[in-house]
Amino acid sequence: MELAIRIRRARTRKQYSQLELASLLNVGRSAVANWECGAKIPSSLRLQHIAMVTDVSFEWLATGRGSAELGDQWTPAAEGMMVDDPEEMLLLQRFRACSAADKRAVVKLLAAVTRKRSAHVYMAAGAARGLGVPLRVAHPTATEEDEVAG
Repeated sequence: MELAIRIRRARTRKQYSQLELASLLNVGRSAVANWECGAKIPSSLRLQHIAMVTDVSFEWLATGRGSAELGDQWTPAAEGMMVDDPEEMLLLQRFRACSAADKRAVVKLLAAVTRKRSAHVYMAAGAARGLGVPLRVAHPTATEEDEVAG
């Protein structure tokens, strides 16, 4: 099975439209369309991100080997984050089930509720901008207050 078909299958298994997947990956819908028709090939880093947001095995997505299903040998990212609090785990699982638009709304709500500027979240700058999260760039000489506008 070709990579383009595996990307489409991963997307449709989660019932994402091309636009929803594009939003989660912080790319344009045309990028997803190009991957799915074989006109372009995503980078291995992008394939990792696709596998993560669609809950498929990276090996299957990248190579076609093995099963698309995340089996017992795989640790779901939610469990791999050392989440000890059942409520936090539930929040993470439900957040991942949200549409891209709902995720943005949840992030904005949490930002408004907590107003914590000291928490550091490491994510791709494009993903942060897509979620409306202010960017903080970590430099060896940067102070806590150094911020870069998103």
